Amino acid sequence: MDNPEKPLAGKRIVITRAIEDAVELSHALERLGAKASFMPMVSFAPLVDFQALDQELRRLSSFDAIIFLSKNAMRYFFDRCAHLGIKCEMIQFNRMIAAVGNSTARALEGQGIRVDHIAKEATGEALAREIGPSLRAKRVLLPRSDRGDDRVPALLREAGAEVTEVIAYHTVKPSDFDPYVSAGVLQGNVSAVIFASPSAFQNFCSSFGQSVVKEISQRVDFAAIGPTTARAIRESGARVAIQSDSASSAGLADALAKFYGAQRVVPGRLV
Repeated sequence: MDNPEKPLAGKRIVITRAIEDAVELSHALERLGAKASFMPMVSFAPLVDFQALDQELRRLSSFDAIIFLSKNAMRYFFDRCAHLGIKCEMIQFNRMIAAVGNSTARALEGQGIRVDHIAKEATGEALAREIGPSLRAKRVLLPRSDRGDDRVPALLREAGAEVTEVIAYHTVKPSDFDPYVSAGVLQGNVSAVIFASPSAFQNFCSSFGQSVVKEISQRVDFAAIGPTTARAIRESGARVAIQSDSASSAGLADALAKFYGAQRVVPGRLV
C-alpha cells in the first residue's frame, strides 16, 4: 500500500538507463514512494577491435591527464589495462586524473586511483570548463563511448589542450524491452520517464517514432539528467518537465520529489 506521506507516493516512473546503472536509482525512487520500472534504452559492449585503444594505452606515459566521463568509460578502460598488464601505478603516475561525478570518482578510487578533480556539476561540459585552463598545452587522453558527442573535446581544445579521443566501448540499443512497460508509456499510464543520456533518448525515439515521442511528452513527464540530455530532448520537439543537474541517484530522486511536491501544494489547498 502506498504511503501518502512520501513525496513520490502513487507515481510510476520508468528508468531508461542500462540495467547495471539503474538499480541504485530505482531503490532511491522507491524509498520516496514511487513504483519504478525498467525500460533500458542503452546497453554497453566491449570493442571488437582493440587496436586503437591498445595503442594509446601502451603510450600512457606521453599523457599529462586522463579524463573519465562515466563509470563505463572507467570500467572498460581498466579492463583493457588489466588485459595488457598495465598496473594502477602506471595509470596514476605523474598525471592528472579527472572524473565526472562522485560515482565515477568512487569507482576510480575503488581501483586504487587518486582522483585529482571531480566536476562540481556532474557533466562533461562542466568538467571541461573547470579544468580546461590548467590543461593548456597539455596532452589529454579521453576514453569514451562510440556514441559520445563532441562538446567535451571541443571545449578542452578551445582551452588549449591537445586531446586524444579513443573509443573504449560501444553503446548499443537493447534488442527488446518489457512490452508491459512500453504499453504503459504509450498509453500515458506512467508519471515520468527518466533519460540519462542523449543516446537513451535517441534510441527511445527510434523505437516509438519521433512524432509519437513528442506526443507522449505532453502526457508523461520527461526527466533529463543534465543539460546535454535535456537539449537533445528539446531539439526533437519533445517537452522536458524535469531537469536534474545531479547525475547521482539521490540527486535525481530528490529533483523528482521536489517537482511533484510542488505540484501537490497549491496556495490555500493541498492537491
